[in-house]
Amino acid sequence: MAKYLIKRIVHGLISVVIVVAIVMVMIYSLMDRNLIFAKDSTYSHLSNNQKVTYRYLKWEEYGYIDYVPYADYLTELVAKGEIDDETRSAAVAFGRQKESDSDTVKKYIKQFRKEYQARGYKIVRLDAVMIGKKKVADGGQQQLFAWRNEPLPKRLWQYISSIFVIDNVKNVEDINGKRGLTFTSHDPVYGGTKFSPAIIGNGTTHRYLLYFDKQFPFFHQNVLTIHLGTSYAVNKGVDVFNTMTDSQGSYKKSVITYPTGLEESSADNLHSATYVKGSLSTNTVLQSRFADDYTNISTIKSGKSKMGYSFVIGIIAVLISYGLGVPLGITMARRKDKLVDQIGTIYIVFILAVPSLAYIFLFKAVGGKLGLPTTFDMDSRNKLMYILPIISLALPSVANLMKWLRRYMIDQMNADYVKFARSGGLTENEIFVKHILKNASLPIVHDIPFSVYGALVGAIITERVYSVPGAGNLLTEAINQYDNGVIVGVTLFYALLSVACIIIGDVLISMVDPRISFSDKAR
Repeated sequence: MAKYLIKRIVHGLISVVIVVAIVMVMIYSLMDRNLIFAKDSTYSHLSNNQKVTYRYLKWEEYGYIDYVPYADYLTELVAKGEIDDETRSAAVAFGRQKESDSDTVKKYIKQFRKEYQARGYKIVRLDAVMIGKKKVADGGQQQLFAWRNEPLPKRLWQYISSIFVIDNVKNVEDINGKRGLTFTSHDPVYGGTKFSPAIIGNGTTHRYLLYFDKQFPFFHQNVLTIHLGTSYAVNKGVDVFNTMTDSQGSYKKSVITYPTGLEESSADNLHSATYVKGSLSTNTVLQSRFADDYTNISTIKSGKSKMGYSFVIGIIAVLISYGLGVPLGITMARRKDKLVDQIGTIYIVFILAVPSLAYIFLFKAVGGKLGLPTTFDMDSRNKLMYILPIISLALPSVANLMKWLRRYMIDQMNADYVKFARSGGLTENEIFVKHILKNASLPIVHDIPFSVYGALVGAIITERVYSVPGAGNLLTEAINQYDNGVIVGVTLFYALLSVACIIIGDVLISMVDPRISFSDKAR
């Protein structure tokens, strides 16, 4: 079993990498990269050369290209000790047109061009856009830079290799005090008055590496962090994993004690503190709260995370679908061609024939007439808002379970071993329970993890219709706003989830049916 699972995990991870690579090819090679500016108000207000350079900057930010301004190249030469600051100042002032360059400028531009062209870059020089002979037009300043498309293998490797990041005491520079880890049995966040163990770092990116709090699952860690890529539009500047797992809704305030001893009613989550160099020296508000540069913190909110909403709705929908679909499928099989079987068949045909989007809107309209909430409100405590999204996800699964369980059971009823069991004197109930139901349930049990996965994937449409702030709705928002980081990150999440479902399904079926073994030993 262990050898089989390792093999499946390895093959699954390879499949995930291939899926991510395909998505990257679609995004970065097949889609028009100018689409990212469709809703960019800043871009629409720029003009001339400034608009061109902004475009290249954004392409680099979104991962399309590597972009190197001429000024950055000269700064790099200073850092290497190849030129001094005075030479840099003379070389960086290139002319409005090529003909007006000084000898020093010509020398270093030639060097810049030669070095980056040898590495596959294209050099772009934009002459100043003039109004008359002396005045530069708005946004028309001269520009010089090198760029090249990021190769897919490099982009894929950078993405995969940076998913998991381990924090350590050498991560940040210029810290106050000695680098290292400190264990405390009384967390200062709780005022140090009750037992609340934590491991605190100095020199680490996160202040708290291990800690307890009142939020499920109560024990938390920041030693290993997951990065799925930065969002540039949906949740600008925030990692996709944090976007999916951070709480949402209104701020949840409580009285907290800051490191300086200040007590205040706030939603700040001090356990999330990360290092920001120089943040304390220029901000008097932060100085009243923090003792060092561990000042970047998130806030605690009253609602669930995007992943939390998706899982809650998806898992409840699966429980309902199995609670209804299994007994109804069994009833249809045992009463084949009777009234209950005919009614069930009509329901199955309706669900399978009508497009999912159509009956989701149908349920929404009917639910609205019955007084049920048709849109989601994170700040509301009304649990009725869960009903319509759950029903929209559960009813198609009920139909599928009814259809397949009925088919499996009817096939088993006509099998030879059932005829032998009857001839052996077993009653119909004994044959049904010990043989037919057991064998017919095997594929159903195997598909339980896929039902959960299907509910989450199906929630992409459902969450959009009912405005559920879940992971599925996140993907549609990212596609609409051409947020490449979120698209790739959510794709990776669903790909990993599918691999986990395949493995869990195999384990479940081996537990239910002892005849199935994943061992390589001869039987």
